[in-house]
Amino acid sequence: MNERWVALDVGDRRIGIAVSDPLGITAQPVETYTRVGYGPDVRHIAQLAQHYETTRILCGLPRNMDGTQGFQAGKVKEFAAKLEEAGLSVAYYDERMTTVLAEDALLEANMRREDRKKKVDMVAAVMILQSYLDANAAARARDEQEEDPQEDGMLEMEDEDGNPIRFYLSASIPYAGEEYVLLTCVEDTQDMARDESCIMRLTVDGEGQACYQSLEDEALIAAVYEAYLAQSEEG
Repeated sequence: MNERWVALDVGDRRIGIAVSDPLGITAQPVETYTRVGYGPDVRHIAQLAQHYETTRILCGLPRNMDGTQGFQAGKVKEFAAKLEEAGLSVAYYDERMTTVLAEDALLEANMRREDRKKKVDMVAAVMILQSYLDANAAARARDEQEEDPQEDGMLEMEDEDGNPIRFYLSASIPYAGEEYVLLTCVEDTQDMARDESCIMRLTVDGEGQACYQSLEDEALIAAVYEAYLAQSEEG
């Protein structure tokens, strides 16, 4: 049996908590914990980890839309350091847009505002963990293939300085009459970490070759990501 992940969406007042199934395929909601202080908070997470027989904690790391880490990311890392002092092993995953998407999902469920406040952090933790599990599954599939830059599902692009970056095509996402892709970086680079994902628009140039365009519109990124989640659930 594989070791589970306990995922945290860490806020100043509340912590959303989710857990993976033993096989690391699906994310399941646990609770929204109201923070008391570093000591009680860490003990609560440690007890949950013990209950699920794991030491692995995944913290959602808030990033700005350009990928940089802001003030809130520093606060998450401070809390994560306390968890590590308690003997837990902490990893991070980009949580951009998850809270917005969680709020949208609860709105679509016609949930009252007070009920949404109680659940939004937990739902965000589920989304963080599911995205992480999906990225890991894509990475495992990639590693099982031969190391060939032209293999199916592998793409190579260049950053602004002309350095090559290799991606795995995790998903194709049709949305609003256009095609988008979820790409997962396969190695650490100056601008991206291994297994970090991004969404791009898929177009075709005048010679019929595929082109991938970066997205700057936060609302569009959120909408396409939500379409991806819905597509994953249907699949």
